[in-house]
Amino acid sequence: MEDKSLSWEVLVIAWSLAIAALTGMTLQPSPALAQTDDLKQSGTLTINQTQLAFIVSGNIGGGTLSYAGATHAFSVGGLGIGGIGVSQIDAVGEVYNLKNLTDFEGAYGQARTGIAIGTVSAGHLWLENTAGVYIHLAAKRTGLALSLGADAVYIKFD
Repeated sequence: MEDKSLSWEVLVIAWSLAIAALTGMTLQPSPALAQTDDLKQSGTLTINQTQLAFIVSGNIGGGTLSYAGATHAFSVGGLGIGGIGVSQIDAVGEVYNLKNLTDFEGAYGQARTGIAIGTVSAGHLWLENTAGVYIHLAAKRTGLALSLGADAVYIKFD
């Protein structure tokens, strides 16, 4: 029963953020405006998710965060605008400016570009939450998808 409430919670929050992104109230999606000296690596993570898109996109999956000598499992979900197709995304990356574990959970703004055709893929993601935590991901995609747009992503510990 808890999994269903998590799914609805993730979808409602992600949809609200996607609408906010469309109306111009976006979170900063990349560190372009942040000074690179301000980014301090504090952990690493892996994410596995499925993305479905036909103008409106949705994704759901999970991952692990390695932080302060421990590994923490989390769920990730979201909705966005832009793209077409279905793809499986496997990503690895770094977490920056995470000072407290509790700052990792929550909503992230995302800017994305990428393409996947069969086993050929390319993609690069930067996310930021309201606590100033940045996530940088190198993504490998499989499937058939073209994506270009903005997403809202919600992360919650399992």
